Amino acid sequence: MKFFVDTANLDQIREAYDLGILDGVTTNPSLMAKEGIVGQQNILDHYVNICNIVGSGDVSAEVISTDFEGIIREGQILSELHNNIVVKVPMIKEGVKAIKYFSDKGIRTNCTLIFSPGQAILAAKAGATYISPFIGRLDDIHLDGINLIEQIVHIYGNYAFETEILAASIRNPLHIVKCAEAGADVVTCPLPSILGLLKHPLTDAGLAQFLADHKKANG
Repeated sequence: MKFFVDTANLDQIREAYDLGILDGVTTNPSLMAKEGIVGQQNILDHYVNICNIVGSGDVSAEVISTDFEGIIREGQILSELHNNIVVKVPMIKEGVKAIKYFSDKGIRTNCTLIFSPGQAILAAKAGATYISPFIGRLDDIHLDGINLIEQIVHIYGNYAFETEILAASIRNPLHIVKCAEAGADVVTCPLPSILGLLKHPLTDAGLAQFLADHKKANG
């Protein structure tokens, strides 16, 4: 399973890269604004900066248009920024049409805001490179986000769809483990959720004991 970091913060992206677990990045206008990146040219430049850190990994860059022509126009600009750019397109009728257009042109896409198996089927049929099911937001309304991942994995396996399942809206380390168990191809999440996988009280206790024993033995 691949790990993408869901952020526009360059320091966090570098930290994930240095940790050796960075396979890619997802970001969006909200995350850009959180980092104080405003203005079209600044945003485009920031995407390139992210790509330069990630190296060979994919970087999802989101369109903000909701009409077919606008999505195509923005997507073409984004795709030309860097070879690693994947155009993130919303799961709406015009978005699905745009995914088909981009697929025919060899432009990779990430269909975002997926909340049902039916939406996942449409995106795969249109040729999406990735889909992003939002599991945390489903949990928020008392539905089972992990169950959605399991359903999509099963359906895609039935028909050998090549679209990768990129689990999004990850809220905690347990979500990551559950997505791995369910067979997601990718998880994208804030860096703290990934770092949470490092923690276990028995690891801390064991290390403390080892260090104490070493100190006793060596004065």
